[in-house]
Amino acid sequence: MILSRILVYPIKSLDGISVKEARMTQGGILEFDRIHAIVDEKGAYVNGKRTPRVQLLRTEYAPDFQEISIGETGENTRQHFSLSETAPLNRWLSDFFGFTVSLSSETKSGFPDDRTAFGPTVTSEASLHEVARWFPGLPIENVRRRFRSNLELEGGEPFCEDHLFGKPNELKPFQIGEVQFLGHNPCQRCVVPTRDPDRTDPIPNFQKTFMERRRETLPPWSEAERFNHYYRFAVNTSVPATETGKALRVGDIVQHA
Repeated sequence: MILSRILVYPIKSLDGISVKEARMTQGGILEFDRIHAIVDEKGAYVNGKRTPRVQLLRTEYAPDFQEISIGETGENTRQHFSLSETAPLNRWLSDFFGFTVSLSSETKSGFPDDRTAFGPTVTSEASLHEVARWFPGLPIENVRRRFRSNLELEGGEPFCEDHLFGKPNELKPFQIGEVQFLGHNPCQRCVVPTRDPDRTDPIPNFQKTFMERRRETLPPWSEAERFNHYYRFAVNTSVPATETGKALRVGDIVQHA
């Protein structure tokens, strides 16, 4: 298998951007990935789990990730803001959501959902195609944007990424290019993938259908005991501090036990 796609999400819960190369930070994340988060006055994340309206936001970034262009799905007008002087962006976002929010930033460790398995999430193109087949008419890009994984692999069978985690309480080492990873577990999913990534409308029975198909197609190399339920997709990882500054590049070879 090779690394075929790298996606970073500069602002947690908003659109990602595909890059050809990304370095690992001292905090074990991809540089620029989820280094900003929208929070309310109590410091809680404003994300798709709690606030479906966040899925209506469309974003683009300057090449240095210091500026953002943002607007609403279906509208041609975009607003441009600095990500270093965030007061104007905070006002715009507060107007959009209808309550006070602000942008919080952490460039080293970012804002991962899992503070233990804080590294990039890994899936495969074959798995995305397989899930798309479970939901007729759903394009692969739509599936990709629902699950929002960081690293996509090419050259394996559906759910080949399940090779990258082991038994309970086992951290399974693997390598992509020059970067060492530890595979933790199949990622437990939330309500967000049930909804269209450009809107807030869900596919009826998405979670039930997904769980049934995931169980039916679980490959023999996958550790079944890691699935207390089958609403799991992609692999959670962590990255040792020794990998700080090393780069992942599209085309890197994946090595695993």
